[in-house]
Amino acid sequence: MSANGLRPRLGRCDEKPGPICYHCPAVKRTYDVVILGAGPAGLSAAIYAARSGFTTVVVEKSFPGGQIANASHVENYPGFKDGVSGFDLGQLMHAQAEKAGAETLMAEVLALAPGAGGKPQAHLVMTSEGELQASAVVVATGARYRTLDVPGETELAGKGVSYCATCDGPFYRGKRVAVVGGGDTALTDALELTAHATEVTLVHRRDQLRASQALQRKAFDSPKIRFAWNSVVERIEGGSAVTGLRLRNIRDGIISTVPVDGVFVAVGSVPSTGFLGSTLPLDETGCIITNEQMETSIAGVFAAGDVRHDSARQVVTAAGDGATAALSARRYISSL
Repeated sequence: MSANGLRPRLGRCDEKPGPICYHCPAVKRTYDVVILGAGPAGLSAAIYAARSGFTTVVVEKSFPGGQIANASHVENYPGFKDGVSGFDLGQLMHAQAEKAGAETLMAEVLALAPGAGGKPQAHLVMTSEGELQASAVVVATGARYRTLDVPGETELAGKGVSYCATCDGPFYRGKRVAVVGGGDTALTDALELTAHATEVTLVHRRDQLRASQALQRKAFDSPKIRFAWNSVVERIEGGSAVTGLRLRNIRDGIISTVPVDGVFVAVGSVPSTGFLGSTLPLDETGCIITNEQMETSIAGVFAAGDVRHDSARQVVTAAGDGATAALSARRYISSL
């Protein structure tokens, strides 16, 4: 806190140059690289950008780590043979980014104005804490899993309710699980879970699947997968852990209970791209379209992690996306 009682703000203010601004309620700061989102993709980008000698800031509205911070135990990230909690992993990544020289601004991103003022290298990011100007912007705002919004889901998240079969499937060796959904992701999850669980119940609200025919054939041929057709989840049951699903058949209204030890929700995801408006081309799901170098259609604007089209939605691939985006940003800035 400063002598005049205002909270210090990191960055450089146009009215009073310097590393800290004490007097502006909303300030305009200039960086080489502005990174939107402090998940694995954003923090990885921050590490690479800061280590390249660029002034770098990460904008995050909640806490470092992104979605991975909600995972109680991560076993598939290299370097942790006994696993690591998602929260700890996020904190370690954030500490490494700050040690490399990246700053953190706790704020909500409101809008992106690429090439503001007719200058391709002057992108503006509007936040709840003022405007940021950057030569390059990395959008790594991630995506949230679409939830069922039923009783028990929030209470049992991490206690049998999961949104990632690849992440949590191995915890259910020899147990019974359910997958909710009928698209490619749901069937891919169900097939993957057959390598661990003794029985997989696929719950779908219709009597036909939306997944590709190839996945459907594999699922129908699996002796471990059974189907609960025309059914919706009314409640996820359990105390300290999931014990079952309460289902309602939408055709006849019959209520049934399926005993399971875990439930994997695979009803889609919602990318955090609402603030972009029509600024960047998005695919039909709202994800940002990029090439393999994480470049968008706008020079100097990159996207990484779950927010981009065709993301694998894994912490290790998100980190790789972030590194690639930062290296592409370095080449772009060097070319200006």
